[in-house]
Amino acid sequence: MDAVTWLGLEATDDPLRFRLPVAPRLSTGGGFLFGGAGLAAATAALEVATGRPLVWASAQYLSYARPPSVLDIEVALAVTGRQISQARATGRVDDSDIFTVNAALGRRPFEAAGSWAIRPDVPGPDDCPGRHLDPHHDDTIMSTIEMRLAEARQMDDLDGTPGDGRSAVWARVPDLDISAVTLGVLGDWVPFGIGQALGARAGGNSLDNSLRVVDLVPTDWVLLDIRVHAVAHGFGHGLVHLWAEDGSLLATASQSAIVRYWSDEGPPRRVSAPRR
Repeated sequence: MDAVTWLGLEATDDPLRFRLPVAPRLSTGGGFLFGGAGLAAATAALEVATGRPLVWASAQYLSYARPPSVLDIEVALAVTGRQISQARATGRVDDSDIFTVNAALGRRPFEAAGSWAIRPDVPGPDDCPGRHLDPHHDDTIMSTIEMRLAEARQMDDLDGTPGDGRSAVWARVPDLDISAVTLGVLGDWVPFGIGQALGARAGGNSLDNSLRVVDLVPTDWVLLDIRVHAVAHGFGHGLVHLWAEDGSLLATASQSAIVRYWSDEGPPRRVSAPRR
């Protein structure tokens, strides 16, 4: 299935305007559009509007879009060159800005190439346990994405013992082809890594998400190599390397998030960290 169809992104009479019905399957357990799904929708709109593949995109999340609202995505072409387009996409629900995405798109012929990132040595997806989901994840983006824990703890095993800031998860979206849009969805996993690093039922709401596409290699599973750099002053910062099953680096994603502790009933809209 192509990404536009999977997202449910709708074209309009204006080639620079698109609509995205905010469905529960694109939303978090907290009941709002998953940040990676927002970046993915903006990426799809930008690629269609420019006719060029994504190089990088950086999203700033401003507010929440909740089902069953409809997100209006407007593309602005800032610069269109012979090989590269610079553009932005703004997502709105009624009069509220939900996100802004700045991006560059295109391809350049260039002989030199290489990858210097180091892939973690972890078992393949067939040898890793599936991730256990809480009931509030039913009919959300979490139930849409299949995940297997390569180097990570189940939620019930987070007993307060901090991790080393590194975790790894195999992930795939069944029936969805690999594209920049798919990687936009799968790159939004720093909040998961924050809980692993703290050893707590914690995560966060994304403030931003930047995706940098290296090479789109066909693969069924994508290895999310999550590296949390720091948590301080209520914010967490980290990045994700996205690897194909054959060891090819697909993309990198970086992110900052508002760190929150989750209650047993699921992620609340506003939670303050306990005083120590």
